[in-house]
Amino acid sequence: MNARRLRIYLGERDKDAEGHVLHETIVHRAHERGLAGASVFRGIVGYGARSELHTAKVLRLSEDLPVVVEIIDTAGKVDTFVPWLRETVREGLITIEDIDVLT
Repeated sequence: MNARRLRIYLGERDKDAEGHVLHETIVHRAHERGLAGASVFRGIVGYGARSELHTAKVLRLSEDLPVVVEIIDTAGKVDTFVPWLRETVREGLITIEDIDVLT
């Protein structure tokens, strides 16, 4: 089956306009809109556009670790979700890939 994967790269402390945790807002909105699935993955080390290194080492557990939200569904459903996502994600990186889903 052909599908589309959306990946959103964020920091775990990133907030939406109302001050809620952004990756949670994205997952809830994807669920409300009936997208097939969404998952959040927490990174153990990484850096972004500002080149600030973030790590999960014992002494730095409270730092802003990288997270990736992955959403997979049909191209049409993903494409209708993207405009809201572009308005909502102020910092971060959004990628879209066509994929084959094996069942």
